[in-house]
Amino acid sequence: MAITQAMCTSFKKELLEGTHNFKASGGNSFKLALYTSSATMSASTTAYSTSQEATGTNYSAGGSALTNVDPTTSSTTAYTDFADLTFGTATITARGCMIYNDTATGDPSVAVFDFGGDKTSTAGSFTISFPTADASNAVIRIA
Repeated sequence: MAITQAMCTSFKKELLEGTHNFKASGGNSFKLALYTSSATMSASTTAYSTSQEATGTNYSAGGSALTNVDPTTSSTTAYTDFADLTFGTATITARGCMIYNDTATGDPSVAVFDFGGDKTSTAGSFTISFPTADASNAVIRIA
């Protein structure tokens, strides 16, 4: 089992079909779900699933809502990002996560991320820190 970090291939196609809207006001609702080291996710992952999703105190199946940051451009790169996400007073262990569109039919996946090892919190904050929102680092970039 493994999590292979990638922007999901189905997401790329769905962008061309107009499935996803990342605008902060009036856009789709996106969520972040946490997964264990037993999860198998990669570029071929197409939708949110509860299979091998992490469980723990103050974490609910489906994860938590993300706060969209309006898409923008820099030179020839378009990008968007999200505000950092914290699961407060959580007791949980996760190896990776998935961002998915909670508004669209079927909860289509956007991207999967591998944390590089199990990350654990015990009755503390489990925080997902997103990179700087710019053309070189934003979590979603199209160049």
